[in-house]
Amino acid sequence: MDSIEHLRLFDLLHGLKQMPSKPDALGAKENGAWRTYSTDEYIETVNTLSYALVELGVKPGDKIGLISNNRPEWNFVDYACLQTGSINTPLYPTISEHDLKHVIGDADIRYFFVANEELYNKVKTCAAGSGIKEIFSFSKIEGVRSLRELLDLGKSHPHEGEVENRKAAIKNTDLATLIYTSGTTGNPKGVMLSHKNFISNVMACKDLCPFERDWKALSFLPLNHVYERMLSYLYISRGMSVYYAENLETIGNNLKEVKPQIFVTVPRLLEKVYERIVTTGSQLTGIKKVLFFWALNLGLRYEQNGANGWWYEFQLKIANRLIFSKWREALGGNIVGIVSGGSALQIHLARVFHAARIIVLEGYGLTETSPVIAVNNFSPNSIKIGTVGPVISNVQLKFSEDGEICVKGPNVMLGYYNHPDLTKEVIDDDGWLHTGDIGTLVEGKFLQITDRKKEMFKTSGGKYITPQITENKLKASRFIEQAMVIGENEKFPAALIVPAFSFIKNWCERRKIPYTTNAEMIQNETVRKRIMEEVEKVNEELAQYERVKKIELLPREWTIENGEMTPKLSLKRKIILAANKTLVDKIYHHDNGN
Repeated sequence: MDSIEHLRLFDLLHGLKQMPSKPDALGAKENGAWRTYSTDEYIETVNTLSYALVELGVKPGDKIGLISNNRPEWNFVDYACLQTGSINTPLYPTISEHDLKHVIGDADIRYFFVANEELYNKVKTCAAGSGIKEIFSFSKIEGVRSLRELLDLGKSHPHEGEVENRKAAIKNTDLATLIYTSGTTGNPKGVMLSHKNFISNVMACKDLCPFERDWKALSFLPLNHVYERMLSYLYISRGMSVYYAENLETIGNNLKEVKPQIFVTVPRLLEKVYERIVTTGSQLTGIKKVLFFWALNLGLRYEQNGANGWWYEFQLKIANRLIFSKWREALGGNIVGIVSGGSALQIHLARVFHAARIIVLEGYGLTETSPVIAVNNFSPNSIKIGTVGPVISNVQLKFSEDGEICVKGPNVMLGYYNHPDLTKEVIDDDGWLHTGDIGTLVEGKFLQITDRKKEMFKTSGGKYITPQITENKLKASRFIEQAMVIGENEKFPAALIVPAFSFIKNWCERRKIPYTTNAEMIQNETVRKRIMEEVEKVNEELAQYERVKKIELLPREWTIENGEMTPKLSLKRKIILAANKTLVDKIYHHDNGN
């Protein structure tokens, strides 16, 4: 299975036949108990669903919509599409009706699979007047055909010969899926990824972690996102078991139940894990509290390869035995590695988790690159905190004159669906994909992302500001939940800040400050002054022209639901700026914005 010359994605699934069957190839909670699918049941279900798609009249190239939380049924539909030549077009359950209508029309979706009645109603409303022939549901809905009914259809009409013929006709350079990316501006674009795009990425990453057949992975990032999707193909190529968390709230319990060796995450979730740990430590008393913060502060000073010297390492061993061992237990006790991607991981998090022998491997990639470009990994000398690791083996990298990262390789997309013009904007005539990210190589080996090209701005003094760097430093404070640095064409940078209200509430209680509402607390002078102290700490690390001179506090978090963040948790800066124009004008003393 190591050659990618002719391999297609469904070959990974059928490659499981060459390994001993296992009882838990897939697992998910059903009615409060884990329901597992054996290797044989997995393959048989995919084949049966494939026969049903043929019986329905699904043709190669037909687009099949899919909106669901992570669950085994998602995989069944995915592989059935892949081996019948139809194109799985998965979407976020949180997608807006405006974007959903756009995708249905742009992709010309023929059939749709949804998880439940709420999503069924959403798709039905948006499908009015479209070419969608039928919507199927994973859960039972009156008057709607379920996946179970489709499997019955496949059993009674086993089109085995037709499915085998279709599989034989599929080349690994053929389109495998359409993944619509929700950018910070404009309509979503359909990224066309081939079997080879994914397979090349799986093959380049499969030995970067000591994956074993008896490993379990816990999956909770959305499968419709390229990141979790590629990892799911990698897991299956190694014969590993994949268990789906019930939801983001149950991850803690699910980790203890499944005891996985690996999971992938985004930095925001790791931040929340860290915040919960620190909050728990704050509630300890006496010697336990002293020991907790001694270990924590030790971890925050962590340097790789014993750079802090023998005395530090000796203390760290004690901290690991007394304190950090409990952190590892909370993650199930078996974690070998956590992969972090999607946005920048704060350095203090990487330090403290590494100190606690919880190896967080930060990586970098795009939907357009299937997705991995670079990742810290378990190869010798291939982890460097503060970078996204070495570039993977089959990807070439170069920097344009302004420092933009450009890549070339078998993982680069076929293009944007229906948009050759937009494709030309990002892939040049020599096949280099321009990522829109600015970066540099550290020690000639480790890629470091310094900013988004489009998010850099100039002050009126002509100085370039890279907002993400400052924002990440600000968010490292326990007082600050979210931050957005502003100041384009202004005299100085400023910041809109969402305080970490749960922490501030505790802080106020300890200081006998009456806590009322979030909206009132951001006007409290003591609170405002304390948060400004955190900003000043960050300013000390910045050049004079980069320093945040003024701040305004906001009473609630920015969310995907309110249209202020993308599903990848990137800030929609223009929308946030427009919504807070009055505060921005106040910062810069604009008169009615003029």
